Amino acid sequence: MKPACKLAQMLVREERDLLGEMPIDNSVYYGIQTQRACDNFSLSGVQLNHFPQLIDALAMVKLACAKANYQLDLLDYQKMVAIDAAVKAILQRKHDEDFVVDMIQGGAGTSTNMNANEVIANIGLEYMGEAKGNYSILHPNNDVNCSQSTNDVYPTAVRLSILLTHGELVDSLRALCNAFSTKAVAFSGVIKMGRTQLQDAVPMTLGQEFQSYASTLEEDIQRIADLSKLLTEVNLGGTAIGTGINTHTQYSELAVKELSQISGIKFSIASDLIEASSDMGAFVLFSSMLKRLAIKLSKIANDLRLISMGPRCGLAEINLPGQQPGSSIMPGKINPVIPEAVNQVAYQVIGNDLAISFAAEAGQLQLNAMEPLIAYKLLESIRLLTKAMTMFEARCISGITANEDHCRELVNNSIGIITAISPYIGYENATRIAKKALDTNSSVLELVREEKLMDEAMLTRCLQPSAMVKPS
Repeated sequence: MKPACKLAQMLVREERDLLGEMPIDNSVYYGIQTQRACDNFSLSGVQLNHFPQLIDALAMVKLACAKANYQLDLLDYQKMVAIDAAVKAILQRKHDEDFVVDMIQGGAGTSTNMNANEVIANIGLEYMGEAKGNYSILHPNNDVNCSQSTNDVYPTAVRLSILLTHGELVDSLRALCNAFSTKAVAFSGVIKMGRTQLQDAVPMTLGQEFQSYASTLEEDIQRIADLSKLLTEVNLGGTAIGTGINTHTQYSELAVKELSQISGIKFSIASDLIEASSDMGAFVLFSSMLKRLAIKLSKIANDLRLISMGPRCGLAEINLPGQQPGSSIMPGKINPVIPEAVNQVAYQVIGNDLAISFAAEAGQLQLNAMEPLIAYKLLESIRLLTKAMTMFEARCISGITANEDHCRELVNNSIGIITAISPYIGYENATRIAKKALDTNSSVLELVREEKLMDEAMLTRCLQPSAMVKPS
């Protein structure tokens, strides 16, 4: 049996940086700078590994840089191969637990960059048959971070992570649009009362209402695609402030070309790398698009809660599928929990957009130190919206049914139906009939018949659903 002191020495390794030495658990692949960041930033409780696409993006950027450096004779073949092997292991989800830095951090993303540098270096060292921490063989800064700065690596990786993630967002959005369109067809013959300012307006079909939800959401599919293109312009090669210090003249072009090949996404170099190093404009626009989508979803959720209100003392035009008992004290109560959850996701996304706006404005001179918050909140908004739309489609929209008879009854008893016959009896007569119907609690149709303002054939023709819900 080995002595306890000897065993203890094997469980840790000593690493050194600018501030001194620190023991590092030898089972982990990150190093001293990552550990310092973990000690400093215990804030959100959300680590880098909560967003696997960000880890993938960091790894891809590092590999692209390594390949560019190798082509320029700035990195030898053995080191490039070791970095390549490390990145492949990371992309295979073998080291997610080593990306441990909090998403909210000081240092403009330096902690995130060093977390990636150290993990890649130590995986690479093992691949080379060396011990973790033997940085004289493969160094996190000198080798993995060669020709790079956090200030060009981090924003490039954040852009790539959004592009890797937003496909799932679009898929869930498209599925939700399809669910609304399917219901629109199913409800095309259900006549109901449309409302403005929560007051009876004119008749429409429930299918038209649901198609309007599909249409407003479908617009955002193309908008998201258009704004995503802004994220393909990167400042890789600009290093510290965009001047490209410590890089070869051909490095930026090679690195971006390699990143395009590795990721399958066509990237381009920003025309002004100094401007691109501090500008957060593309993130602000993309966040605004997410906010717009969130607002639309919340409005739709509110509508569904209103028209399903009941089951007996409200509008009750539709039935939402019951998902869970709604009260600990009121037996039989079922709440619209899915739309309520969508509302809350929307409020969070709107709040995230505000945080992103403040963070983008806070950039000073040649860098924005608040970019970690921008990255965190953008990725969180994408994730929340993706999950919310998937939930909305599967657990609410697909199971909605219509109360067709009740919808027609509301139309027939409404004052709003007077609009359909107003062109035939005149606005003054229509106004008088509407007021009389309200005052006497009478039916509009009864009063029109009673005063013989229209013959029955014309009245019947005007009140056909096809005549009331489209130009005729």
